Amino acid sequence: MGENNLGELIDFYLDQIEKQNPRLNAFITVLHPFDKVLDLRKPLGGVPMVLKDLFETKGIATTAGAEFLRNNLPLEDAFVVKKLKDAGAIFLGKTNMHEIALGVTNINPHYGTCRNPWDIRRICGGSSGGSAVAVASGMCIAALGSDTGGSIRIPSSLCGTVGLKPTYGRISLQGVIPLSWNLDHVGPITNNVKDAAIILQTIAGYDPNDPACRDHPVDDYLSQLEDGVEGWRIAFAQGDEINQSHPDVIYAFQEAERIFSNFGAKVEHLSVPWLNEAALANGLMIQADAAANHYERLISSPHEFGEDVLSRLKTGLAISSSEYIQARRVQTEVKRKFKLLFEDHDLLILPTTPCIAPLIEGLDAVEQARILTRFTAPFNLAGIPAMSIPCGFSQEGLPVGLQIVGPEWGEGKVLRAGRAFEESTAWHKKIPRSQI
Repeated sequence: MGENNLGELIDFYLDQIEKQNPRLNAFITVLHPFDKVLDLRKPLGGVPMVLKDLFETKGIATTAGAEFLRNNLPLEDAFVVKKLKDAGAIFLGKTNMHEIALGVTNINPHYGTCRNPWDIRRICGGSSGGSAVAVASGMCIAALGSDTGGSIRIPSSLCGTVGLKPTYGRISLQGVIPLSWNLDHVGPITNNVKDAAIILQTIAGYDPNDPACRDHPVDDYLSQLEDGVEGWRIAFAQGDEINQSHPDVIYAFQEAERIFSNFGAKVEHLSVPWLNEAALANGLMIQADAAANHYERLISSPHEFGEDVLSRLKTGLAISSSEYIQARRVQTEVKRKFKLLFEDHDLLILPTTPCIAPLIEGLDAVEQARILTRFTAPFNLAGIPAMSIPCGFSQEGLPVGLQIVGPEWGEGKVLRAGRAFEESTAWHKKIPRSQI
């Protein structure tokens, strides 16, 4: 591809943004890159990407979806933004998100509601909603999001994209506006698993300036991506929590089990009764950490926050030290339980969300956070890799997500299983009608 063709590619995606963003509201800031020179020596040479608007970008507004940061112009790029630039990625914009990343609906009182490309009457999920919508609707090739209780995987599930939350400490958080210093993760949102592996390969690695980043060898995520899962022991989660999911979610989940069995994997049913306790502990820690992070503004200018975010921040402010310590104890126990689980199993698989995308009208954002994070938040608490991939559609034509979870530093296994699944299905190839 020559320089002129790259210019045409970028112009194509900018044209898609111009056509689709007015109805979907995926962007807070649209960028028009001047440098359209392709360098084929770089792994992401010319790839059009977008960034959730909490990744700091030098001289470009980084709002975290908050009104009080509308004019925030960082002096430097975030660590991962620098890595993507060095790899040749071209950024087309900063995407809409739930205010300060504290929520999963992406109904933002300051920058407007981001809508699901499969049905604009419904939420896209959050807090990385704009990133998932931009990918799903064809306004970019890939995106970065952040995930504290499911904020990459939830919108990926509801919008039909691939979303990966890696091991805690695998990717630097330096220059990422925090929600919870203890639970934040960074990861890619893409249309397929291979693209997610490529993005992860680019941004993974040690950053000595990030105290949460861990100095652990980075695997070659592409070398064994196509090798399948024959002979693996894969646990499919069972129990009341799973059975209470939407019928179309349960059906897609059962079909996924059949497909993995056909791969030659040894599929086993496994009860994981501690998921609910883990999700509750994660939610408590998020709200307490967020209240600590925004304490001064919460006390002096509470009116600057939207209604649902303010409610959750006040809840966080009221959490006692004893309650927080108990949640941290649950975290320790849950990490140990997953460590033991993965001594006997290669992967754990369960739905990403218990329901399809809810309607926007009349939605209680605080209640939706409890519902939609039920299956995602435990893996933030444990700090282990988890990925959502498309696994079917509801009778209303809405995407259903399958969540693949691996042991600490097991991103390669998660990606390999996801790749095997999507190579045997066509769910990830379906696109919203707006793209046709």
